[in-house]
Amino acid sequence: MDDTRKKSLRIGILEGDDIGHEIVPASVRIARAAARAAEQEIDWVEVPIGRRALDTHGHTMPDGTLETLAGLDGWILGPIGHREYPKVPEAINPHPILRKHFDLFANVRPTRSFPNIGCLHDDIDMVIVRENNEGFQPDRNVVAGSGEFRPSHDMTISVRVISTAGSKKVARAAFEIARTRDKRLTLVHKNTVYKLGCGMFVDSCYEVAKDFPDVTVDEVIVDTMAMRLVRDPQSFDTIVTTNMFGDILTDEAAGLVGGLGMAPGLCIGRGSVAMAQATHGSAPDIAGKNIANPFAMIESTRMLFDWLGHHHGLAPALELSRHMKRGIDAALADPATRTPDIRGTGSQQDMIAGILNGMEAA
Repeated sequence: MDDTRKKSLRIGILEGDDIGHEIVPASVRIARAAARAAEQEIDWVEVPIGRRALDTHGHTMPDGTLETLAGLDGWILGPIGHREYPKVPEAINPHPILRKHFDLFANVRPTRSFPNIGCLHDDIDMVIVRENNEGFQPDRNVVAGSGEFRPSHDMTISVRVISTAGSKKVARAAFEIARTRDKRLTLVHKNTVYKLGCGMFVDSCYEVAKDFPDVTVDEVIVDTMAMRLVRDPQSFDTIVTTNMFGDILTDEAAGLVGGLGMAPGLCIGRGSVAMAQATHGSAPDIAGKNIANPFAMIESTRMLFDWLGHHHGLAPALELSRHMKRGIDAALADPATRTPDIRGTGSQQDMIAGILNGMEAA
């Protein structure tokens, strides 16, 4: 079937660990309600992953998982608590494998301030596009073995991988996003020190910039960027950077707007699939207490359907996204339907109910 004509979407449900078993079902519940209102057909497919999959299937990413996901249009991946996995070969961290296997090279992480939730600045509205599959992360930067090794007892060497191809791919994704926003793109790097690695990244970005003459480009050194995110985040719109810099800066950006519970994300690539994945971890210390903020996962899910709607030319999926946005905005506007981390008096279930009620009232 031609993607531009498809009416039904196949979406995977991967709960992950700890609070993932709360916030992923909540995201699916809200998306189901929005889909009914928008008349968007969705075939939901549950896929085991994480610690429960290890206990029930003998592996944190059981055989057949990649094949199942390859037949989907996208999936919702809950937070993975891999640091607490037992030290056995079957207990791997699944999400770097998913990113690499499906070439989801761009991690799109928006930061937006909402009124009265404890944001450090008003009027923040920016998107950081983080390169996903190279950089310093040793589980992503080599095909076999590890990018981090210890040749002697008192020395460890970590290798950062930067390629022209990888840099150009994430740059193009960022330019395309910038073109839909304020047509401004900031390159964040440190080529004053990493003259070859960051130098290659910057040069690659400028090569891609030739195809986007309508987008204004500037540069900021990463340590200066860390300061400016605190002082004047409103001056930025779309940002593109390398893997580890993006990982750190997006957590800092989340701190400006209420914390990691307000930090959604979407992993995209050149293919026709996308992965909704919030920025935060699995938070085992608050799992089961009905206090975990579900916004980041729900907003990541909304971003998934918005992306699928544009990618496949699906008006109902775009309407689904708009329904979710109306509900989210309504819940965040009321302290009774906000969780305590964002100056609310409600529980997780209150926030979910507030979103659902907000969609119905619209």
